[in-house]
Amino acid sequence: MLSERAKLLAEAIGTFCLVFAGTGAVVVDQVTGGKVGGLGVSLVFGLVVLAMIYTIGHVSGAHMNPAVTVGFYSAGRHKGAEVLPYVAAQLVGAASASLALKLLFADRATSLGVTMPAGSATQSFVLEVILSFMLMLTIMGVATDDRAEGEMAGIAVGGMVALEAAFGGPISGASMNPARSFGPALAAGNFAHHWIYWIAPILGTVLGAWAYRAIQSQSEFRSRP
Repeated sequence: MLSERAKLLAEAIGTFCLVFAGTGAVVVDQVTGGKVGGLGVSLVFGLVVLAMIYTIGHVSGAHMNPAVTVGFYSAGRHKGAEVLPYVAAQLVGAASASLALKLLFADRATSLGVTMPAGSATQSFVLEVILSFMLMLTIMGVATDDRAEGEMAGIAVGGMVALEAAFGGPISGASMNPARSFGPALAAGNFAHHWIYWIAPILGTVLGAWAYRAIQSQSEFRSRP
């Protein structure tokens, strides 16, 4: 049985790697005049999620996202007593990653990957809800259903993150993750519109988890003799 400490350490390290690599790609893109590119940033986010799922998934579940943790809890897939410790570990990992990037690029003016709406707050809010819904639906399908191929979870979830970041990034930042938005906001001291990146992802993941449970229950009902 894995200890609680091991799970929290895994979540902190996994979230650190996610934010450091993902928002690091944003920072490098800014300081190099766009050499990474939007699709490159999306690919980095997807690949680091894929890698971390295979690295720490067997330890903590590789949530690396407070919204995913809450989504799992709402679907009865995560202990209530572990929700706040998981979220705290994720925020520590994210903040550490953003502060490390700030130190590394202290001589260059960058946004540190802060997520901001490109248009209206309402537009980004709705987009973040839908993106988070789609992400959680995918996670539930490949990571919690015994009928699905568990070994493909990293590819499916990482692919979905990259896909959503590619088309949602230019509009809302495609955060889908309060920790991913919290780290850069803290390091940059910029919490403008930050509420969007907490409320929308949590709402979306809860709806996604419930939607999959509804699909699952109907499927099981129809398969009974």
